[in-house]
Amino acid sequence: MMNISKRLERLKIKLIELKKEMPLEINEVIDYFLKHMTLNYEKVLWILSLNEENLKEKIYKVADIVNKTLNTDIVTLKGVIEFSNYCKKSCYYCGIRVQNDIIKRYRIPIDEIFEIAKNGVESGLTTIILQSGEDDFYSDDDLEKLIFRIHHELKTAVSISIGERSKEAYKRFRNAGASKVLLKHEAINRKIFEDVHPDKDYDLRIELLDYLVELGYITGSGNIIGLPGQTLEDIAKDIIFMKEHNIKMIGMGPFISTHNTPLENLENGSAELTLNAYAATRLTIPFAQMPATTALGTIDRNYQFKALNCGCNVIMVNLTPDEYRENYNIYDEKIKVDLLGTAQRILDMGLKIPPYTLRNLFIKEAQYGFSNERL
Repeated sequence: MMNISKRLERLKIKLIELKKEMPLEINEVIDYFLKHMTLNYEKVLWILSLNEENLKEKIYKVADIVNKTLNTDIVTLKGVIEFSNYCKKSCYYCGIRVQNDIIKRYRIPIDEIFEIAKNGVESGLTTIILQSGEDDFYSDDDLEKLIFRIHHELKTAVSISIGERSKEAYKRFRNAGASKVLLKHEAINRKIFEDVHPDKDYDLRIELLDYLVELGYITGSGNIIGLPGQTLEDIAKDIIFMKEHNIKMIGMGPFISTHNTPLENLENGSAELTLNAYAATRLTIPFAQMPATTALGTIDRNYQFKALNCGCNVIMVNLTPDEYRENYNIYDEKIKVDLLGTAQRILDMGLKIPPYTLRNLFIKEAQYGFSNERL
């Protein structure tokens, strides 16, 4: 694999050449990036504010070149297992909040979670994400043993997205084999955070994020675009916060209004603004893992794939069996992102998926009719 210095040199050559076809405003962004290998708050805010289609497409092209030169044109596919929709929290935007008494609750048994993970690895996935509401039914011991088994028996990376647990628990999970963790800050503006999280501690969330970085996790965070009272300045500060706190995985998605929640009558967040945020984030944190989120795909599936040309380099596919998945209603009309269909569409775009995934999809082809014309 080409080392970082060679990739940076290639990127510099490409961006200098690109400047010949770009307007002054875009070239100012390119010049700042070439000098600092990041963006400052003012440049991020400018990208977020773009409304003119021509300028948006041009900044997307810059972000795309940065991503694919530094991180390759391989789109990483990660498998999500939503193992419980119980949650003890009351977040105003979330469909599995503890007060929602109209959804069917479920918990997947530990042994079944392992079998789902095994199937995902056999299908070609190299990261298994264990995701749930904040559910204390699964003890730290339960999760530690599950993480250890998935990581060591299946020889795969394990990521966890389970909300706030104790620092000791996260240390145990790290030692058991979890290498990645997602804990979204959701809004760095304290007032917005506290307005939609009646029973969460803002300072604890930031402290825990910093501790996860300290433990050596590839730490993920992210915000929700379109929360009530949010401004472009707030989103810009979210991005700068993630840069300054050494966040390596960034999950940004639009707010989606959800039935039987306090925010059910609000408008959805903007898909267009989300793409702007992806481009700004790629230029601010150039080596980040950044998924084209399911939330964006729920608003418009085409936008989820367009995001792969705006700076995103990950898609999370859903491994949760349908009998459970349909009740993991963190927001309304949540789409199912399946492995085979998603992989085919990525290939049809002229992009690549990891070789291990390709090999395993050949095996699945006979069973599922997966086309190998692009493989």
